[in-house]
Amino acid sequence: MVRLKKVTSDGSHTLLDVALNATYHSVHGAIQESRHVYIAAGLHQWMNNQPESAVLNILEAGFGTGLNALLTLEATQEKQLTIHYHAIEPFPLNEQEFRELNYCAVLQRPDLILPFSQMHLATEDKPVAVSPQFTLYRHRITVQELRYPQLFGLVYYDAFAPGVQPELWTAEVFKNIFDQMLAGGMLVTYCCKGDVRRALFAAGFRVEKIPGAARKREMIRAVKE
Repeated sequence: MVRLKKVTSDGSHTLLDVALNATYHSVHGAIQESRHVYIAAGLHQWMNNQPESAVLNILEAGFGTGLNALLTLEATQEKQLTIHYHAIEPFPLNEQEFRELNYCAVLQRPDLILPFSQMHLATEDKPVAVSPQFTLYRHRITVQELRYPQLFGLVYYDAFAPGVQPELWTAEVFKNIFDQMLAGGMLVTYCCKGDVRRALFAAGFRVEKIPGAARKREMIRAVKE
């Protein structure tokens, strides 16, 4: 697999999958997009409706560069929230690829370099205590193979776009995720295509369009009611 490092508009890196001709993040700002879609519209929205000392099981479909996990750790370091972060990634980065990413430098958080490395070096299917309140579980499976005993309160859906990997955006895939979420749980994704909204609705979600990141007008937040 050939992946090329690219600099996005906010100075942070993304990767280009050459075979798919698809980037892992918006070229208009990787950190900006992740903060808007997954942290602000997902994590912060969830925390607004929960006690400060709650336990949150997060599922990320598409761990990729680890940016969403890193920003989740950053956003919760001063909170009492306990996080169990389950990340699906069938094609993990190699060590050279993740060590060259500049997220900690752009965030001006050198203290996050070690936790970021621990995330990428985590042994598959074994918990890694990245911090006392943040435990990461890496799973080298596809989203179709998802079968967890946990129930998730928040899902970051960050797969490649439907035009690149349409098999990851079906009603069947979303129904599998829906069945493994808590009532009131939320799924957030950057994509707002009509076919995706209809697939989520068919799976049982209440689907809402909200403002998107950078030059994307809209994104999706879906709720299991």
